[in-house]
Amino acid sequence: QVQLVQSGGGLVQAGGSLRLSCSASDRTFSSYVIGWFRQAPGKEREFVAAINWNGERTRYEEFAKGRFTVSRDNSKNTAYLQMNSLNSEDTAIYYCGATDGSTWPDADSYGYWGQGTPVTVSE
Repeated sequence: QVQLVQSGGGLVQAGGSLRLSCSASDRTFSSYVIGWFRQAPGKEREFVAAINWNGERTRYEEFAKGRFTVSRDNSKNTAYLQMNSLNSEDTAIYYCGATDGSTWPDADSYGYWGQGTPVTVSE
């Protein structure tokens, strides 16, 4: 099993940046696709971005393209979500997940999840 622990997030002004981290203690972390999702109040969890095991392939939801960057450092068993040009619509709880499946945007394909970290963007 992979246990994911998230850090980062918090309160930021519109136009600002934040970096989220997703770390694991198990070296099997490097064998999983890591996905990032978010859930705003009253809304369903939605896909943000994902990165394959070696970092060579990434995928972004449309709203994240050009503003968010997903990356990973397998030597540190950590994945990152760099978020720039944040706006109020980005306010949500952000989750990282691990999957060995191929349907990256599908939350149901992820077997392991971080605890979630809140991101609040003030105008």
